[in-house]
Amino acid sequence: MTALLKMGNKSLDFSRTYVMGILNVTEDSFYPSSRVNLDNIAEVANRMEKEGADILDVGAESTRPGALPVDVIEEVEKITRAVKSIRSVTNLPISIDTYRAKTARSGIKAGANMINDISGLKFDDEMAKTISKLAVPVIVMHIKGTPRNMQKNPFYNDVVSEVHDELEKSVRIAMNAGVKREKIVIDPGIGFGKRLEDNLNLIAHLDKFKDFDLPILVGISRKSMIDMIIPTDISERLEPTIALNSVAVMNGANIVRVHDVRANVKSMRMVDAILEVKK
Repeated sequence: MTALLKMGNKSLDFSRTYVMGILNVTEDSFYPSSRVNLDNIAEVANRMEKEGADILDVGAESTRPGALPVDVIEEVEKITRAVKSIRSVTNLPISIDTYRAKTARSGIKAGANMINDISGLKFDDEMAKTISKLAVPVIVMHIKGTPRNMQKNPFYNDVVSEVHDELEKSVRIAMNAGVKREKIVIDPGIGFGKRLEDNLNLIAHLDKFKDFDLPILVGISRKSMIDMIIPTDISERLEPTIALNSVAVMNGANIVRVHDVRANVKSMRMVDAILEVKK
């Protein structure tokens, strides 16, 4: 994969692993420590930049299992305020975690550079066209169902091939709407309508998605799959997160989406050093 991913005045060449820091302006995101008050979000963003974040991902709606949708007006207001505050202190690329076209337009207008759509452009029929008009990159993620029902008995015969096929549909939706292929990132959606064995299979066989010749993002940070292997409180899931991210990168991931920037940046540099000698 040699293409550049251009976001604002920054370009990612994927010569190394990139770290995306999570900023949630919600009251019910699954990891309490990731919840950021709009009044201090600039301070948190500035800290993440100093810790080595390459991208900041801002969300105003929790997508944890069982979560209900927020009102789009509320989402737009929070995202707009958050992006403006972050942009006042950093030039890092900002990604908007939303599946709504209206929020995407408002976030990009406020100063964001990218859209992160958990639905793979399938929840809002206007999203793909909107992203095409905005001419910004998009992350298309796989989800089975919706956040409200995605963990109610999900089932796959072959999770790797089925997720691959669905991501192919999302890429096609984007390109048919006019989004350039070099602006697309894929995400297999760890934890989004997946059983433990499905998540482990996707991470173990992430190389099967390299045939897209597109950047691959994984979001594993502190998720409940860790608790299913090592029963532990969410506050104690940093080391398992790093282990899973390291395996994912060794298997082809290019971007890791994390709550703990500093620790993951250091860890990914070590993985990158190993990958460099394997070239």
